[in-house]
Amino acid sequence: MTWLPVLALRFVDPPTTAFMISGPREGPLRHEWLAWPELGTNAALAVIAAEDQKFAQHFGFDFASIRAVLEQSGRGDSLRGASTISQQTAKNLFLWSGRNLVRKGLEAYFTVLIEITWPKRRILEVYLNVAQFGAGLYGVGAASQVYFGKSAQNIDDSEAALLAAVLPNPLRFSVERPSSYVRERQRWILGQMQRLRRERVLALIEQS
Repeated sequence: MTWLPVLALRFVDPPTTAFMISGPREGPLRHEWLAWPELGTNAALAVIAAEDQKFAQHFGFDFASIRAVLEQSGRGDSLRGASTISQQTAKNLFLWSGRNLVRKGLEAYFTVLIEITWPKRRILEVYLNVAQFGAGLYGVGAASQVYFGKSAQNIDDSEAALLAAVLPNPLRFSVERPSSYVRERQRWILGQMQRLRRERVLALIEQS
């Protein structure tokens, strides 16, 4: 029964998500679904650079990053996230925010179902359309229009990197009023985008 909605969403675009329903917002929810050709390549490359550079190779989980987080925890260091794009897609579609073991277990379960059922391009397409970029603002289509007054296809590398820079916490970090941390992260993402472009990462995803 839990696999059926995952199978359906391989072919049917989700009208909403658990995060859209439960997330905070100011005014009406802003969201515009874009098909893969309408998303452009810059936003896709930016989120891979920012969130999950091994997306084309892994099967839903980046175990090297998970191991690094566990080592940080053992040293008492501040923790960084290790969620892949596949995990974040599962969480945004079906689950709620939080860090308890039940939710993380369900996230892992849905991540495996998604990886088994969807090609990588579909996972990235859905993620780009449901990721949160501000209070009540979801998807790069709506974010590109709100922040830059242009379509997702027409944003440049710098604008795409700025959108991706707020993804760790879009309610804390702002595209409109980027902090020095967000600007530093934007510059780092831009450098990573150039490397991933040379490695033809998007071509690998298209073929998966």
